[in-house]
Amino acid sequence: MTGPRTLRVGTRGSALALWQTERVRELLRSAGHVTERVEIRTTGDLVQDVPLARIGSRALFTRQIDDAMLEGRIDLAVHSLKDLPTELPAGIALAAVSEREDPRDALVGRGPMTWDGIPRGATVATSSLRRRAQLLHLRPDLQVTDIRGNVDTRLAKLDARTEWKAILLATAGLVRLGLAHRIGERLAPEIMLPAPGQGALAITAREDDAAAIALARDALHHPPSALAVTAERGFLRRLEGGCQVPVAAFARVDAVGSGGHVLLQGRVVSLQGDQMAEGFEDARAADESGADAIGVALAERLLVRGAAQILASVRATAETAPAVSEP
Repeated sequence: MTGPRTLRVGTRGSALALWQTERVRELLRSAGHVTERVEIRTTGDLVQDVPLARIGSRALFTRQIDDAMLEGRIDLAVHSLKDLPTELPAGIALAAVSEREDPRDALVGRGPMTWDGIPRGATVATSSLRRRAQLLHLRPDLQVTDIRGNVDTRLAKLDARTEWKAILLATAGLVRLGLAHRIGERLAPEIMLPAPGQGALAITAREDDAAAIALARDALHHPPSALAVTAERGFLRRLEGGCQVPVAAFARVDAVGSGGHVLLQGRVVSLQGDQMAEGFEDARAADESGADAIGVALAERLLVRGAAQILASVRATAETAPAVSEP
């Protein structure tokens, strides 16, 4: 007689990824399931000296994990949802979305730092085109520079480089790592609209592994968070964007039950910050398919209102930049 199935859970090896995976394993254990952690290095981990936007892949932090899953070396995988491509590889399904942590971006300085306290002409570091574009839109006087590495590495770089005034990081990652005390200000969406899916975890599985999908969904899925991020990802998908485009979205959901009332805000900003297309979609979604449709509807409106031209310019810039192939 065989014992209970051991669920092999794949993850990146960074401190944040491991925290997230251990949280998922804890929830699975609470539901009575046996798990094993499998650490996998991804392109985003291996290439640390090149800006993310120049690395030639939309699946910077997921491809090697997807390969391990399709080859049967893992059963589930834990991702930061904002890193997950909107179109998953054939054979892989999004099994569950966790309850969302604070989705806002955090402004971090060496000491107390607020948005209004950033001096004119100051240098702010970020690895995100979305954050860079929004920074320059609101504060064209700022000098925005690139930064790579995990959360601890970025904080160490900030502390060492006195010419930098601040960096931007996801609030959720700092909170999960016990580093909330480093946050100077959690930036309101009116200032810095988050990345689609920011703050939520995604658990993926093989499409043909119905048992693993059901176990993950029963133990981990949070319907209100799923409705919100599905609307955001529908917006991103229709714009044909990956995690390295200046596209931002945030959805608020006020009820679930037979559905939820979704207020989705979306924003597309040029790399120089001088052009922006922004709008809202306010509708009820009976399920995740309905939430996706809300995101698509907002994207369609913004494409007509300038987002198409902005994104075409971003892609043209990417095509003329020196390419960096995956290892």
